Formats: sequence, structure tokens, C-alpha cells
Amino acid sequence: MKYLLWAIGVPIGLLLALFVLQTLASERVEVIDLYTTDELGEVQATRLWIMDDEGYQYLRVGSDGSGWFDRILQNGEIEVGRAGNTASYTVVQRPDKSEKINNMMQQKYTWGDTFFAAMLGSRDGSIPLELHPIN
Repeated sequence: MKYLLWAIGVPIGLLLALFVLQTLASERVEVIDLYTTDELGEVQATRLWIMDDEGYQYLRVGSDGSGWFDRILQNGEIEVGRAGNTASYTVVQRPDKSEKINNMMQQKYTWGDTFFAAMLGSRDGSIPLELHPIN
């Protein structure tokens, strides 16, 4: 019975520790709320990291894409909640800035960025998404 408890408890403990580490890695520095609309017209909220450079704000999507990125491609417009304000944007893909934005995000998000790169794959091929305000 003792071994059974260990066999169950250790994996559960490791999963719990991984969940806590992931939460700390993702939420300890600035995180924004991205609002996109799905194919049913429902708003989906996603928490993401953001970077500022040369007067623009940037999100970053991995080379394998994501659901929130698919919704951006389908609809073209997004809303971003940042520092208590929400604004509407269009998005321009800027693969030419990938290295620069990756380096800046590494500096801003430090070990959290390293953690997610290790868990989800490298940042090679990631695409910076430049946000253009809709007036």
C-alpha cells in the first residue's frame, strides 16, 4: 500500500509543481489580455506577453501557430487589454523582427521565456505581430 501511495503521489506532486512553475513563469511579468472572435462570433480571451519597440506593441506567435493566431487571421481585428485600458488593433506579421523581438522578450521575461522555450520548443521561426491602432 505504501508503494501504491508513492506511485500515485509522486506523479501528482510533479504535475502540481509543474503547474505552479508554469503559472509563475507566465504571470510574474506584464501580461495582457488579447480578445479575438471565434467562428461562432464569441469573444475569446487569451493572456499573452507583450513587447514595446519603436512605437509599436508586439505579440509573438510560435512557428506552429495557435488558436488565437488563427482567429486573428480569420477576423483581422483584435482588442488588447493592457494596464486597465482596452484598444482595438489590426495586426501586421513582422518576421523580419523575429530575432530582435525574441531577444527583447528574453530580457523582459527572463527565465520564464527560457522555461517556455524549453517546454514548447525553441523560438526559431516565431513571428512577431505588430499591433496597429484602429482610430
